[in-house]
Amino acid sequence: MNGTYARIAIGIREFLRLEAAGGIVLMIAALLALIASNSGLAPYYSLFLDLPVEIRLGVLHIGKPLLLWINDGLMAVFFLLVGLEIKRELKEGELSTLRQALLPAIAAVGGMIFPALIYAAANASDPEALRGWAIPSATDIAFAIGVLSLLGGRIPIGLKVFLLAVAIFDDLGAIVIIALFYTADLSTLSLILAAGVLAIMAALNLAGVTRIAPYALLGIILWVCVLKSGVHATLAGVAVAFAIPMRGPDDSSPLKDLEHVLHPWVAFLVTPLFGFANAGVSFTGVSFASLFEGVALGIGAGLFIGKQIGVLLTVFLCVRLGLARLPEGTNWLSIYGVSLLAGIGFTMSLFIGTLAWDDSTHAAPLRLGVLGGSLLSGIVGYLVLRFASAKNAAG
Repeated sequence: MNGTYARIAIGIREFLRLEAAGGIVLMIAALLALIASNSGLAPYYSLFLDLPVEIRLGVLHIGKPLLLWINDGLMAVFFLLVGLEIKRELKEGELSTLRQALLPAIAAVGGMIFPALIYAAANASDPEALRGWAIPSATDIAFAIGVLSLLGGRIPIGLKVFLLAVAIFDDLGAIVIIALFYTADLSTLSLILAAGVLAIMAALNLAGVTRIAPYALLGIILWVCVLKSGVHATLAGVAVAFAIPMRGPDDSSPLKDLEHVLHPWVAFLVTPLFGFANAGVSFTGVSFASLFEGVALGIGAGLFIGKQIGVLLTVFLCVRLGLARLPEGTNWLSIYGVSLLAGIGFTMSLFIGTLAWDDSTHAAPLRLGVLGGSLLSGIVGYLVLRFASAKNAAG
């Protein structure tokens, strides 16, 4: 039994280290995008994102600018990894029992509702702006863990696992929101074909097929069907993840093996490339007052104020009502610090923003709000957790 717990602890530490490193690379990519879009490189930055890329196979033709290939194609791999993480945690990880999952699940729900309410209040008079209500509801796990890692061993493992669990439920909520609220006109034929591919994958799982290759091939076909259906193509990645077998022969795990292979690619290529492609915002004509207007204000306030209120309040209610206990080694100050870090919404917030609007009108306020709210949440969260860890050490 001790050996099992040791393996779980080692796996969590390796995961956190990788996410922290990926968060740093993501920060650098976002900074490079800001530099490129506010310098003489701006025309080349735009040309890079608008570069046409086409794939043609017989009558099947897919043509998009590079930006959409990143947002629709590479991000499907990101969501595949998210789906694998959710399935593993629900099957045998920190979320495998109701008692373990209850506190972070309720905290994640609170952390989605309050930011959305704040955004809606800030944009109540603008129906078009209201399409972005879900933008501040997301948490960027790579950035959040990256900030947490700056504090080193002074942070208890229970607090790290709690933040990780909240972010995972947050991702699950974002997947549901995207599926329900951010879809285009649906194609019945494409949806039927997608359902057929999913049925084949489920049959392979039930038949005990554990090789990844058949699932990968069917996953590509599923992605094309979902892309053509009107449902956002990235959701195909989640569907593939839930079809991957958890257990194989000789106590192997195809799901964990695939997760292990994908982690470095997502952490060091997919999310940094997405950040570079979507974080670039020109500050020409933008003033400090722009942060307090409509979309930017709703997103920034939702991330910084809504997230901390939603997460902290729901945790407080759960503990006071006796539904759950604080994670081991934590106190209310450290929980407050994590509530602030949950307001770092970079990758998922930008991604939902690209689904909410397909015009350039909202591009600048979207990025200003996400960058401003995430930066403020990260800095204040770090300072609170640093103070909490120093206070614990002194005690």
